[in-house]
Amino acid sequence: MLLVADGGSAITDWILLLENKDILEFTSPGMNPFFLSEKEILKVLNGIKQLEPYIDQVTEIHFFGAGCNSPDRRESVANALSTKFKNAFVNVENDVLGSAYATCKDRPGLNCILGTGSNISYYDGKDLYDGVHGLGYIFDDEGSGTLFGKRLITDFLYGKMPDDLAQDFFNTFGITKEKVIENIYQKPLPNFYLALHKNFLHKHITHPYCKNIVTEGLNNFVITHIFPYKNYKELNCNFVGPTAFVFQDILRIVCKKNDVSIGVILEKPIIELFNYVREKENFD
Repeated sequence: MLLVADGGSAITDWILLLENKDILEFTSPGMNPFFLSEKEILKVLNGIKQLEPYIDQVTEIHFFGAGCNSPDRRESVANALSTKFKNAFVNVENDVLGSAYATCKDRPGLNCILGTGSNISYYDGKDLYDGVHGLGYIFDDEGSGTLFGKRLITDFLYGKMPDDLAQDFFNTFGITKEKVIENIYQKPLPNFYLALHKNFLHKHITHPYCKNIVTEGLNNFVITHIFPYKNYKELNCNFVGPTAFVFQDILRIVCKKNDVSIGVILEKPIIELFNYVREKENFD
């Protein structure tokens, strides 16, 4: 049996290929080795009830995860998986490579992640070359959910949000200065707290204020992340992530204006990633 996972910090998407060639799709909590120890990752694995009937039957695992950027962190995930699945070959890579496999397949292209954070890489059809951007929400993270959330919260607290939106924003999130400081500086995963607020933009996307924030943020992503690639006009630019997906209408307009050719826009890469691995590993 083949097991493929796309692991984020909050949620991991799984697809298991059963012996009769049916597939089983499910999710689990995230297993980012930047935040979790090997023992904690194994605890998450032990809590996935959908896997229990197949533990001894899984023969190959391909895990593409956030935080799996260094050998030691990949080893933490691999060790936990090997402890759980004693009969399986285990391969662990970072989620950016998984996204490239899902979007580019074996073709050259730019692979952009627009979710809670933002990132970009160049894939030549075989190897992945990380970009110099994607420095995290503290610096900027152009086009990301965290950046949009920061903009909304700041405008609200500074009294810059239009009055017809401010009341709904407060009713939705109960924003106060004290609450924001607590969530950003005292609670874990402040980036996820910020990114949650991007849903307000989607709700009110026809409002000029919201539409302008999204357009400006996505345009800054293109200028900052895509333009430095001198051959970007010759490549398909692919996007993965919920921020890209929910704002894809504006993203397409921004890219067209900047002569960026869009390949695909995926909310999640798991299905395309599973199909790519399945074909490569000859599981048909």
